[in-house]
Amino acid sequence: MRDAATAPAAGAPAADGTARSAGDGFPGTRACPGADPRDADEGYAAARVRLLQDAELSGPDRRRALSALTDQWLAALFGPDAPAGTALVAVGGYGHGELSPRSDLDLLLLHDGSTDAAALAALADRLWYPVWDLGLALDHSVRTPDEARTASADDLKVQLGLLEARHLAGDADLTAQLRTAALGRWRAQARTGLPELREYATERARRHGELRFLLEPDLKEARGGLRDLTALRAVAASWLADAPREGLQQARDTLLDARDALHLTTGRATDRLALQDQDQVAEALGLLDADTLLRRVYEAAGAVSYASDVTWREVERVLRPRTASPRGARLRGLLGGGRRSTVRPSGEPAPERTPLAEGVVEHEGEAALALHARPDRDPVLPLRAAAAAAQAGLPLALPAVRKLARTAPDLPVPWPAEAREEFVTLLGAGEATVPVWEAMDAAGLIARLLPDWERVRCRPQRNPVHRFTVDRHLVETAVRAAALTRRVHRPDLLLTGALLHDIGKGWPGDHSLTGETITRDLAARIGFDGADTRTLAALVRHHLLLVETATRRNLDDPATIRSVADAVGSLGTLELLHALTEADALATGPAAWSAWRAALVDDLVARVAAVLSGAAVADQTGGQELTAEGERLAMEAWRTGGPVLALRPQQGAGGGRAAAEPRTDGEAASGGAGPEPGPEPGPEPGPEPVGVELRVALPEQPGVLPAVAGVLALHKLTVRAADLRLVELSALAGCAPQGPADSPDGNGPAGQGPAEEGPDGRGATVPTGATASGEIPRVLLLTWRVAAQYGSLPQPARLREDLVRALDGSLRLAARLAEREAAYRPRRSAAAQPPPPRATVAAGDSAAATVLEVRAQDAPGLLHRIGRALEEAGVRVSSAHVSTLGANAVDAFYVTDAAGSPLSEVAAARLAQRLEAELR
Repeated sequence: MRDAATAPAAGAPAADGTARSAGDGFPGTRACPGADPRDADEGYAAARVRLLQDAELSGPDRRRALSALTDQWLAALFGPDAPAGTALVAVGGYGHGELSPRSDLDLLLLHDGSTDAAALAALADRLWYPVWDLGLALDHSVRTPDEARTASADDLKVQLGLLEARHLAGDADLTAQLRTAALGRWRAQARTGLPELREYATERARRHGELRFLLEPDLKEARGGLRDLTALRAVAASWLADAPREGLQQARDTLLDARDALHLTTGRATDRLALQDQDQVAEALGLLDADTLLRRVYEAAGAVSYASDVTWREVERVLRPRTASPRGARLRGLLGGGRRSTVRPSGEPAPERTPLAEGVVEHEGEAALALHARPDRDPVLPLRAAAAAAQAGLPLALPAVRKLARTAPDLPVPWPAEAREEFVTLLGAGEATVPVWEAMDAAGLIARLLPDWERVRCRPQRNPVHRFTVDRHLVETAVRAAALTRRVHRPDLLLTGALLHDIGKGWPGDHSLTGETITRDLAARIGFDGADTRTLAALVRHHLLLVETATRRNLDDPATIRSVADAVGSLGTLELLHALTEADALATGPAAWSAWRAALVDDLVARVAAVLSGAAVADQTGGQELTAEGERLAMEAWRTGGPVLALRPQQGAGGGRAAAEPRTDGEAASGGAGPEPGPEPGPEPGPEPVGVELRVALPEQPGVLPAVAGVLALHKLTVRAADLRLVELSALAGCAPQGPADSPDGNGPAGQGPAEEGPDGRGATVPTGATASGEIPRVLLLTWRVAAQYGSLPQPARLREDLVRALDGSLRLAARLAEREAAYRPRRSAAAQPPPPRATVAAGDSAAATVLEVRAQDAPGLLHRIGRALEEAGVRVSSAHVSTLGANAVDAFYVTDAAGSPLSEVAAARLAQRLEAELR
C-alpha cells in the first residue's frame, strides 16, 4: 500500500542528495528536510535493541512488547498537534498487534479530505522518514476512507490488510469508521470475495509449494504458512465459516517463533528457512538440531494446512447452491416421501444422510458418524469410518474425527480380523486415502493404532530426491501400491508393506534392519499370522534390494542373481517386492524412477524368478557371442586404428532388459563408415524410450575409460550405465584381417568382404587369423547408456573427433572439465557442504571381479576422475553401473587385476582409499 507521492522510491536521491533504501536505512544525517533530531527516535532505537536482546523475553510476549513499543514511538511522532481529521492506522500484520524483529511496518495515514495538502505532506514526512532512518522496512499509504475503499475493491491484499486495521494515533472515530466499513464490505461481498481468496491461496501454494515438505521452506508464503493463517482469519471475519481453533494458535506461535529466530540470527528480513541457517535457528530456539526444528515447523504447517482444508470445505458447503426448494422439501416431508428428517424447522431441506458402513453415513459431502453410532462401544469404528470415507472418496467430517479420538477405545492386541480388513481397505483406496489418513493423524488416532508412527511423523528427509517427509512418503507409497494390487496374489501384504517399508527411519542405524524389527512387532499387533509377519519383515528388510542391485550390479554375473534369490527366498515374496520397489520409487519422486530403471528391475526380477523356479544361472560375464553389429564395430576399429562410434535409441522391453533399435536417421559414425540404419518406424507407437545406447570400439590402449567418460561429460551427456569388454578378434564369428590395408572396393579389410549375417542375425563363422607379427589383435568394446541433459544429442562425428584428441593428448580434457565444473558448481555455504565421497568394497558380490561402490556428489566429469584414478591404479574395469539420484551419484565398478583376476582383500581396500582421496 505504498504511496509514491509522499516518499522517495527505494534507491532514489533524497533532498540532501543521498541515496535511500526503504529496507536498509541510511548512514549520515536524517532525511526529513528541516527537521531537528528527535530524542524519541534515539530512545526508541535503544529500547528496541534492549528488547530484542532480552534473553528473558521471547515468543508472543516479545512480539507484543515490540508492537507496543513501536505503537508508542509512532504515536509520539504523530504528536498531539497533528491536523484534525487525521489518524494513523496499523494494517496488515502490524495491525494484528505483533511484530517480528525484521517485520515491515504496514501503516495507513488516514484523513477525511479536509486537511490542507501541505500540512498532510508534512505530517507524512515526520512519520515516514524516521522509520526509514532507523533502517526499518515500511509499507505506507496516505488515503481518505473513500480512497481506501476504492483501493481495496481493486486489490485483495489491500482488502485483507484493512480487516486487521488497528488505531494508533489521531482521530479514533475515523479509524473505527474505516474498520467498520471494511468489515461490512467484506461480509457483504463474501460470496465473491471468499472464492477469490481461495484462488489466491491456491496459486500461492502452486508457486511456493507445501511448507511441510520443503527442505528450505518459506514460513510466510508456502502452503501452511503465515499467509494461510491470515486467510483463515479473513474467512472467520466473513461470518460464513470459521476455522477449527484447536492447535491453531500453537501452530501460529511456532511459525512466528521460527521466523523471529531467523530474523535475529541472520539479521535479515527473510522468511525462507535456508539450510545454512537452520542449525543457528534451532540453537536460538533451544532445540536439539535442525531436524528437530524442521519437525516442529512441519507439524505446525500441517495443522494450518489441515485447518485450511476443513475451512475451505465448509466455505464450499455454505456457498453451494441448493438443488431443492424449501417448499418441495416440505411437501415431500408432509407426504412421507424421501428420507427421514428432510425438512429443517426453518423450512430448508435437510441434507440427506446416506449410509456408507455400520455407524457411518455420508452427510453434506463428508463421511460422518450415524446418529445411532456408539464410538465408546465400537473400537473398530475409527478404522471402519476411515475406510468407508476413503472408498467413497469423501473427507472425514471434523466433528466425527474429534468424537472418535475422544471416545473410541483402543483396539485389542492383536487386532480383530475386521479391524485388519478395514485397515487394508483404507490403504487400498488410492489417492482418497491421503486426506482421510491426515485427518486421523491430526487427531492422534494413527499414533494410537501404530505406536511407532510417532517416530516418523513429520520427520524430514535430507535427500533432495524425496518429495515428502517420511510419514507422508509412507502413505504415498501405499497409494502407489494400491494401483499395483492386481499384479500380486496378496494385496494386503503389499499395501501393509508399502506403509511400513521406511518405518525404521525414526530410529538410528540402517533403517531397513531397524524397520524389519519394528515391522515384526506391528504385523503381530495388526493380527497377521507368523508366515505373513515373516513376509512383511522381508519386504521391509529388502525393499531397496531390487533397484540397488539392478542399477549398481552386473546382472550377467551369476553371483549377483544368486545373492538376490537367496535374500528373497520365494516367488511370492519376489512378486511383492517387485511391486513395492516400483511403488516406493514412484512415491519418492521423478528422479527415483524411469523407464530405464524399470527395465533393469524387470530384467533382474525375470532372472531371479527363473532361479527360484529351479533354472540354472548361466555365467555371462565374458565370452558371450557378439552381435553382428558388435563384430562390425570391432573389425572397423582395428581396420582404421581409431575409435568407431554408433548411437542407437534404447527402448523399454516390457519385462526384460531394454532392447536396442537402430536409429532411423542413420546417425552413426565410424570414421566414414558405420552400421547401416534400420528400417523406418511404423505408425504404431513402440515402447517408451529409456535413453540412447552409445557403442565405442577402439584398439586396446590405456586411458580409454577416463577419455570416453570425459568426452561424454564435455558434451553434457548423462551416463546411466557402462559396460567395458575386451574382444579378441580371433574369437569373433568372422575373419580377422591379415593386415590393416583396405580392400580395393572399400567394403572391408583386404582379402575379406563385408561380414555376412547368418539366419539368426549373428555373424557367420569363417576362418580366423592373426596379425603379421603373430599377435592376436584385441579391441575394446564399450557400451554406454546415455541421455542428453538438455537439448539434442551431439553428432557422433563430433564425439569421435574429441575422443581422438583426448586419447592423443591434444584435448586438455581435465582442464576443460574443471572449467565446466567451476562454471556450474552451485554456491554453498560451509553449513551446506555435501558429505565427503565414499568408496567401499562390496565383498562377495561377484566371483569374477572385485566390486567397488563409489558414492559422491554428482558433478560434471565425476566419472572421468574415477576412471582416471582406476587407470592410474593399474586395474582393469570390466563393467560400470552408474546411478544418479538427485545430486548424489552411486556408481559400481567391476575391476580385476592385469591378469583378469579379482583383487586381493588388501589391494581392494587400498584402491578404495585411493579413490576416496582422489575424489576429495
